Amino acid sequence: MSTVTAQPPPAEEQTATSSTPHKAPLIAFLVANVVSLCGTRVSAIAIPWFVLVTTGSPMKTGLVAFAEMTPLVLCKAFGGPLIDRIGGRRISISADIASAAVVALIPLLHTLHLLSFPMLLGLVAVAGALRGPGDAAKGTLVPDIAAAAKVPLERVTGLESSTERLAGFIAYGVAGGLITLVGTVNALWVDAVSFAVCAALIRIWVPRLTIEASKSSESEEQATYFEQLREGWQFLRRDKLMMPLVLMIAVTNLLDAAIGAVLLPVWIKEHGFGPGHTSMILLSFGITATLFALLASAIGDKLPRKVVFTVAFLICGAPRFVLLAFDAPVWSVMAVYAIGGIGAGFINPVLGALFLERIPRPMLGRVSSLTNAIAWTGVPLGGIAAGAAIAGIGLVPALLTAGCLYFVATTAPVLIGRTENWGGRRSKAQRAKQDLPGLRGTAEPQDLVAVPASSA
Repeated sequence: MSTVTAQPPPAEEQTATSSTPHKAPLIAFLVANVVSLCGTRVSAIAIPWFVLVTTGSPMKTGLVAFAEMTPLVLCKAFGGPLIDRIGGRRISISADIASAAVVALIPLLHTLHLLSFPMLLGLVAVAGALRGPGDAAKGTLVPDIAAAAKVPLERVTGLESSTERLAGFIAYGVAGGLITLVGTVNALWVDAVSFAVCAALIRIWVPRLTIEASKSSESEEQATYFEQLREGWQFLRRDKLMMPLVLMIAVTNLLDAAIGAVLLPVWIKEHGFGPGHTSMILLSFGITATLFALLASAIGDKLPRKVVFTVAFLICGAPRFVLLAFDAPVWSVMAVYAIGGIGAGFINPVLGALFLERIPRPMLGRVSSLTNAIAWTGVPLGGIAAGAAIAGIGLVPALLTAGCLYFVATTAPVLIGRTENWGGRRSKAQRAKQDLPGLRGTAEPQDLVAVPASSA
């Protein structure tokens, strides 16, 4: 089996690793994460509403969503080699600056009465194409931030997961009021500014790559873009633990999208409730998920990963579907969602640290982009699959079928990679003995990569 030779990063991204912990990069990264996610989620509400208000067409509103998500997923999948060649920090900053400009063009052109619908589709598609590699690049910064702050990977991935859930509270709570207060067009200006703020925080505070420059082999130096992309795919395909987990996350993300977009709203409507009940149910999940993601950031490095990962998924997955199928009262649905949030809070921190320890730094862009793209493939299909299932077999059978599928998927970790090392709870001496990994090794924090997140 071949090994991976580390490529020297760009000269301006090489720096010495200080022995003194620096918390500022970690704080700046978390703030940038909140700002970026809030801006993105505000735009996810503002842009469809803008289209609906200005055109009155639900079909055009759906086309805009499709125009954004398609290039986002494609560029997330195929942009990895660019991150490896140019550097995650530089890609993140450049993508955010470009995103700020592109998003700002929408309200500007509208104000000047120059924005046609085809032009809007083009701008939204470009914005999605920029977000794909930009989001993937931010994930590759986590190892350097953990190394600079001198904290365990689980600490950083847990805090990152907490900020993602916190951003959901802020964005969805602020978006409606912001649109009402300043109007849809001005809300898009706020989104553009959020990208610029994120770029500034990453540029000023986040450390440059700490990986040592080394001489690349002749074959590595001459590798083409598609050869590097294929190398990343082969790495992922050959790993006996990561590839099954990525496929598992793709399935659970599809089912999470199904219940969030269709199954739960239909259940709410059929039982005579309103959107306020949906909000309360999702809020009960979000609160506990945020709190326990913070707990995972504090104690995650002391826990057995495989056990925690499996139990967390069993708690947050199938019970939601089964309870809805048995016509439970709303208060019990809220309780089960709240308990599910406890499990969900642990999933992404554990999953993130696991992947970060298995992937060599020279392949960080390629593998992280591919894993995230695969994990996202089911999300656009979740609502369609749920709608088709309800039309074909009815709501209750659809819920039970989805619950069974979720249970099968979440028991997979018990069987997946029985002989593979899930990592975690390792001594400093063990970490010090590790070398730069090959295709299936483990690595120190500075040799790691980002991970696909579960939407649970």
